[in-house]
Amino acid sequence: MTEFELIQTFFTRQQISRADVAAGIGDDAALLQPPPGQQLAVTSDLLVSGVHFFPDADPVALGHKALAVNLSDLAAMGAEPAWFLLNLTLPQVDTAWLEKFCQGMFGLAREYGVQLVGGDTSRGPLAIAIEAHGFVPAGQALRRSGARVGDRVYVTGTLGDAALTLQQRLGRLPLQQNEIASAAARLDRPTPRVREGMALRGLANSAIDVSDGLLADLGHILEMSRVGARIFLDRIPVSPICRAHLKELGWDAVLATGDDYELCFTVPAANIVALEKLPLAGAFHHIGEIEAEAGLRIVDESGKAYRPRETGHDHFAKPKRGNT
Repeated sequence: MTEFELIQTFFTRQQISRADVAAGIGDDAALLQPPPGQQLAVTSDLLVSGVHFFPDADPVALGHKALAVNLSDLAAMGAEPAWFLLNLTLPQVDTAWLEKFCQGMFGLAREYGVQLVGGDTSRGPLAIAIEAHGFVPAGQALRRSGARVGDRVYVTGTLGDAALTLQQRLGRLPLQQNEIASAAARLDRPTPRVREGMALRGLANSAIDVSDGLLADLGHILEMSRVGARIFLDRIPVSPICRAHLKELGWDAVLATGDDYELCFTVPAANIVALEKLPLAGAFHHIGEIEAEAGLRIVDESGKAYRPRETGHDHFAKPKRGNT
């Protein structure tokens, strides 16, 4: 199969066709038309075999996650997803693998009405790079730099299941079969919080998606906003499975491993009532407060300061002994 046959077979014949795409796959560049009064939010993520996923990862889950992590970035900006580009390097043309990969990727794309409009393919080590575009009304994008003293700090969903699954797959933490299936879905097929992000426009002062761990990502908000924060361990939302294994897993893993793809955001006191009236309000968990003093302070259930040894994922940090 040639490169162009591969593109025609797996990527051109998709079932998503948006009116704002004048020309998609097939020309040297896509022709796209953002709606009037909207700003274009653009993000990209790279997934590399052996770094971001195990080489034997399920291709359906991999296709889903490759797009989901980009939609999560758009969600953190309050943007509505519209288009994406795919750059893919493959060691060889494996039609069975590609069919499953497209099943996962286009399944999620259909859910959010996102159209593939271009990209590139090449031979090489397995790597997946997606660039996603979305719309946000002018001046309403959620930013990392908007947190203010007195804001409440929130997260969506629960944290820690991705960390739990990773430890299980590395052979460090045994789980029951039913626990594996439930927790693994959070790592392999994360749900981008697009609806939540769009609902937070005009309510939240700042937001970020939790991809590198809550400590690192909330830290980016604090740094960009030039503020500090205090969060409470007993308010950190974890799933029943994660809570059952919290003693073995440890709070550091929950707070610093990442791959949760939830939103962390801050809301001023004046907007709390409006936030609590949202249909999605049950998905938001109040975990702390923004303070004037720089830095992030964590308080445990007894009121003592909790000092984590890990602070979040960093691709270029020096590996610690015993880590993979």
